[in-house]
Amino acid sequence: MKKIKFILFAGTILCSVFGFGQDTLAISKSDLMQRLSDNNLQIKIASATYQAALADYHQSRALFLPTLSASHTGMVTTNPLMAFGSKLNQAVLTPMDFNPDLLNSPVRTQNFATTIAIQQPLINIDGLYERQAAQYTMEAYRLQAERTKEYLELEVSKSYMQLQMAYKAVQVYKKAKETAKANLKLVAAYFNQGLLQKTDVLNVQVRVNEIENQLQYAKSNVQNASDYLAFLIHQENNGRTFKPSEELASTISVAMETGSLSENRKDLQALNQSTEAYSKMLQSSKMAFLPRLNAFGSYEMYDKNFLGTSAKGYLVGAQLSWTLFDGYKSIGKFEKAKAASQKAIFEKEHYKAQSQLEVNKTIRQLKDAENKVNLSQLAFEQSQEAYRIRQNRFTQGLEKTTDLLQSEIQMIQKELEHLQSVFDYTFTNQYLQFLTR
Repeated sequence: MKKIKFILFAGTILCSVFGFGQDTLAISKSDLMQRLSDNNLQIKIASATYQAALADYHQSRALFLPTLSASHTGMVTTNPLMAFGSKLNQAVLTPMDFNPDLLNSPVRTQNFATTIAIQQPLINIDGLYERQAAQYTMEAYRLQAERTKEYLELEVSKSYMQLQMAYKAVQVYKKAKETAKANLKLVAAYFNQGLLQKTDVLNVQVRVNEIENQLQYAKSNVQNASDYLAFLIHQENNGRTFKPSEELASTISVAMETGSLSENRKDLQALNQSTEAYSKMLQSSKMAFLPRLNAFGSYEMYDKNFLGTSAKGYLVGAQLSWTLFDGYKSIGKFEKAKAASQKAIFEKEHYKAQSQLEVNKTIRQLKDAENKVNLSQLAFEQSQEAYRIRQNRFTQGLEKTTDLLQSEIQMIQKELEHLQSVFDYTFTNQYLQFLTR
């Protein structure tokens, strides 16, 4: 009865984990890429950062467009100057208002003023360079957002292969478990016939238990890979397991083994745009020493009654302003902008050199990975043949149990090593394409 319950429990677990239960979701790589584009938080953050830079650029339109404002002010005063000016603005002055006694001690006077004002920038050279800097910065963030998406697509591809690898490992350990149990049955039969010792049976039993443990770890890796994929596409996993609709290839196709750093790479273009932005800010800080020309105007309506318009007037003018000395503030700003511009140039050159170094290293890693795939394939085939020979000799009583177990362990290890080498080669090839695209 206990055995039946255990079988049912194990069957339930296998169904739920490996595609036979409702908690397993088959998913393709293309579907993952689409969900990544729609839901990934890093992509959304990068997009929001670009939108903020775009808004900063839109703010620079104030360099060309006028500023309009309207206000309505009400006041009551007995101040001599303000009282006289209020009556003058309202156009209600009479000869009696020039009486010195009234001028010095005016009666309570009220005034309501409606003003419509406009300010129009004319010549602000430093602002022109600031606008150009904002445009370069906006473009840099746009390119960074695109590069972020390319990197996350690579990460999804890697994680999808890791999920495929995890399922492959489960298949290998399940097959190893069946083999180990068959060996245990055979060893037990020989023991019952008095051909083997109790230690041989115990050694095989230990091996079965080891494979059980490794199989459990492999199942956990399946869930871990599923959880990470769910994180990348920002989807609530709720204990569900993804199952790839394609299996990991056991062979490789020869890929490019040469490549060079491309100036069209999005992150390098973003660095160029960022460097240009710092250069424009440096030029802007230089132009801050030049004068500025701005126009202004206003239309005003005055009355002693609320919303009255008995008196009207306008004011139009232009202002040429030139800050000759501001306590070293402009000079310090220029020096800071110069240092920032130089720093941006150095960082760009450093990043380009580092990126080329990474490309060269990855090319060598790809060649090494290809050699490893070929050697691991050969080693796996040889280990299979060695195990087959030892198993045949063991059934004939010509091999020790420990030798058979060692051969079985080696065969499983070589199969997993070959799968890992295929994974390494495939990802290294994709990474090289990412570095040189």
